[in-house]
Amino acid sequence: MTINDFSLNRRAVVVGAGVLAAAGTLTACGTYEKNDAAPARAAEPGAPAGALTKAADVPVGGGVIVGDTVVTQPTAGNFVGLSSTCTHAGCKVATVANGTINCPCHGSRFGLDGAVRGGPATEPLPAKPVRVEGDSIVAG
Repeated sequence: MTINDFSLNRRAVVVGAGVLAAAGTLTACGTYEKNDAAPARAAEPGAPAGALTKAADVPVGGGVIVGDTVVTQPTAGNFVGLSSTCTHAGCKVATVANGTINCPCHGSRFGLDGAVRGGPATEPLPAKPVRVEGDSIVAG
């Protein structure tokens, strides 16, 4: 083995480590961006102004995330609107499953009424006014 062989191998290791670190950083950033924004649903033709979703699309004991609003239905016919921004660090909540609204960033969980069910969040999700209009859930 010559000195040039060693230098070349060391250079390859250093460059490879840099590429690996950059790839890991970009992957982490891409994952955060993907979870940060919940897609808004397109308004259906004939839906009232401000319609977020159809009432039939919000399961009893569950909910849906529509842009910056979470619409839940804790009990049949009782619809609740909440902010989709986690009160811990400002991330967007990502899922409504098993009776909780879940934040992917640090694991906070909220009840269907917005109350904290698991930290690190200590404040509930803020309420957002929603109402039933025809077969739709409407903001406001």
